[in-house]
Amino acid sequence: MLKCKYIFLDSLYLAKHQCLIPLQYLKLLRPKHWAKNAFLFIPLFFAGEIFNVEKIMWLLLGFACFSALASSIYIINDYRDIEADRMHPVKCKRPLASGAVSKNTALVVFFLLVIGGLGGACLLGSKFAFVLSIYFVLNLAYSFGLKNISILDIFIVAIGFVLRVKAGGVLSGIAVSEWLMLMVFLLALFMAIAKRRDDIVLKIASGKDMRVASKGYNMDFLNVSLALVSAVIIVAYLMYTMAPATMERFHTYRLYYTTIFVIAGLMRYLQITYVENDTGSPTKILYKDRFIQLTIFLWILSFYVIIYLMPAILPADKSFFE
Repeated sequence: MLKCKYIFLDSLYLAKHQCLIPLQYLKLLRPKHWAKNAFLFIPLFFAGEIFNVEKIMWLLLGFACFSALASSIYIINDYRDIEADRMHPVKCKRPLASGAVSKNTALVVFFLLVIGGLGGACLLGSKFAFVLSIYFVLNLAYSFGLKNISILDIFIVAIGFVLRVKAGGVLSGIAVSEWLMLMVFLLALFMAIAKRRDDIVLKIASGKDMRVASKGYNMDFLNVSLALVSAVIIVAYLMYTMAPATMERFHTYRLYYTTIFVIAGLMRYLQITYVENDTGSPTKILYKDRFIQLTIFLWILSFYVIIYLMPAILPADKSFFE
């Protein structure tokens, strides 16, 4: 009877272990971070064509290509940072740092993702493949050393989001305005600075640098940078919504109403940064913070009502644009 019990427990352990193996490979890809690739859909939304099924299908394919290459970058980045990640209180649990996935296996997955991502991009069009290639090369350079250069590291992160928006515009055949590119860049820069501030908080607590670039930052510098960029974001957003070209394009002067949600979202993010000291993962905040989620939902809803519904219900005063 006792022998049967041990056999059962051994079988249970093996079954659990076998189930954990695919989970570790999934964690290696970091699928939670694929949410960043939703920026591809921004040009379609702002163009008022979010219900264009054909363009959505093209963007979904582009989303898959971006996700494949983004995961390949995460793998090579983790591969090079194994020793540093093992000293980090959170990153030490990553598949490579914890030893759950071997280095050789990770490299095989890396090459498969690169081939699949770039191959798929070529099928979607040469312009899209070109933008995706720039994204890949830039992030590869980031992983191989540029991430160690203070200020340049956060600019590269921000440029990655701009390239996502540009790629979305290329795939959907929509010209992306300079205002939109600028605001995406500023927002991504804001989140990258907040993340570096979290590294400094961890450094103060542990006495160890979480990354090489952290040596070029301190709390005062990052606090001032956050205040500066957040102020510029609000001013830029107001200027965008009230610009004559924007009002003429959307046939409404009411877009500035949505500024309240932008300010509320930024203030909540600053609260998480300064009060809670927990901005190590913008993706985690997006998935877990209800205030941020509600703010984003209301911003999207208000934009949807103003762009898609209000022109039919409440036409703009033509004299306003004359």
